[in-house]
Amino acid sequence: MIFLIILLVIIGLAVVGFLTWFFSTKADGNCPLCALKAIKLRQTTIDYEHDEDYIGGSKTPIMGWSSWNTMRNHIDEDTIVDVARAMVSTGLADAGYKYVNLDDCWQSSMRDENGMLQGDLETFPSGIPALTNVVNSMGLKLGIYSSNGTLTCEDLPASLGNEVLDAKTFASWGVEFFKYDFCHHENIIGKTPIIEYISISSKGERECLRLTPDKAKYTGRAMAVTVKDLPTKKGIAFLNHNAGKASFVVNLEQSGEYVFTIHFKKLSSKKKQYMQLDVNGEIYEVFFPPSVAFTADARVQLTVRLLAGENNITLQNPVVTKADSEYIQYRRMGKALENGANLWAVYNNTPVKPITYSICEWGTGAPWKWGAKAGNMWRTTHDIMPKWFSILYIYKKTIALYKYASPGHINDPDMLEVGNGNLSVDENKSHFTLWCMMAAPLVLGNDIRTLTDGSKKSQVILNIVTNSELIAIDQDSLVKPAKIIAKRGSVDIMARPLENGDVAICFFNKSKSPKTVEYELNDLKEDKYLNLTRTNSAQIKDLWTDEVFHKDSIRAEIKPHGVKAYRISLQ
Repeated sequence: MIFLIILLVIIGLAVVGFLTWFFSTKADGNCPLCALKAIKLRQTTIDYEHDEDYIGGSKTPIMGWSSWNTMRNHIDEDTIVDVARAMVSTGLADAGYKYVNLDDCWQSSMRDENGMLQGDLETFPSGIPALTNVVNSMGLKLGIYSSNGTLTCEDLPASLGNEVLDAKTFASWGVEFFKYDFCHHENIIGKTPIIEYISISSKGERECLRLTPDKAKYTGRAMAVTVKDLPTKKGIAFLNHNAGKASFVVNLEQSGEYVFTIHFKKLSSKKKQYMQLDVNGEIYEVFFPPSVAFTADARVQLTVRLLAGENNITLQNPVVTKADSEYIQYRRMGKALENGANLWAVYNNTPVKPITYSICEWGTGAPWKWGAKAGNMWRTTHDIMPKWFSILYIYKKTIALYKYASPGHINDPDMLEVGNGNLSVDENKSHFTLWCMMAAPLVLGNDIRTLTDGSKKSQVILNIVTNSELIAIDQDSLVKPAKIIAKRGSVDIMARPLENGDVAICFFNKSKSPKTVEYELNDLKEDKYLNLTRTNSAQIKDLWTDEVFHKDSIRAEIKPHGVKAYRISLQ
């Protein structure tokens, strides 16, 4: 009986809470039923198919080194220069490893007098441009880091809200890689206040025209409503969570920059509300500040480019889920990087230095679905660790995403841990092989300065990460990652098509016991992804032993946590 009473009380409180939320949301000018769609947090609802792809950066997976896995927050310019020298002296640079990427903690806790990011004044006293020049002089490229948040993961200045300025800064420094993390992230919310009207004026002049609720064309649930406490008593409501849109047509005699003053109804809120102005296809973002709402109305301003003749202006808020918010923010930075690189090239009359853009939001918003519209590569999971279970987990997650990759748009299972932790030689070989099969970036995370000591251990690591046959697989211009084509108990059999018509095939033993499997090559023809029409007279090359043979099947004896990898040639 007591349990039933408690249950009824809980249900009653939930109903009261829902009704309170429902009617308060409606009173705010927001469609409450539309807001319910936001519970699908990982689902992107924005129609991004017609957006242009990110066009800068490397078309194949990058190869290089990053400071984070080994050095964490203790980096300085002398160390980075030593790493660059080691990349050259060990032959890593000749093998294709060209990027020297600074992760978190390269920057000062202070922006400079112009609001620009700057290198740590003690550990990078020469500045990042000087470091870029040193790295470039060795035939290498410098990479940089920030976060899509108010601070980086190590609580240093980040780029949310400063995308244009920071992108121009990075371009001016000559960096060629940019990792954009996810710490201290702030979501754009789907709520939009009631819009009273928008006044438009030329700079330095009074209002020349006004967009009022009665002049709008409405779609979806958007509508004009009566609002008693606003001076005009009218407003545009239900723009929230992609509920609807309000559109205007404006005719002008002269093109130019115009001031838009957006008058809106204030409400007590601890979060910024959001709206977009779609002006002739160009998106302008509007953030309404948090408020204690001492008065009923307020205004925000922005400058907008309008054309002579007819202008189409639409008020909207496409944000429904957190994934929508991430898409907008990461794409905002992508456009800033493209524009920054292009502007710097024009200003200096030099060729464009494209920036490879790494989206590092840990796979929380399924970036493989929208990442090509925002950047070059996207993390599929949270951070890797130098432990077998971490490598196995990330492999299982990423191997299933093969269909989302293409030239210039790469699944990123995070940096390599080869040479770190207590991984066995076979586990290191498997780790490297799997990343090559998945067309993943090959970014070393070990301290490569130690590889110059000439020790047997260092030579083993170098032999693994400079395997030219596997690097060729990874760097294949088709950028078609492997997919699992068969399973034999604990052994995954995966294959990927290559640009010249060859196929790479890998047998991966996930278990702690040795396994022997056999695979008939004729079965490869059944998979359309591999695009094979025949398998007879195939040449098979073992990519770890260089053994070459001709057979109709492959019989592989695979060590625990080991791999066997082959290139099948029909030409």
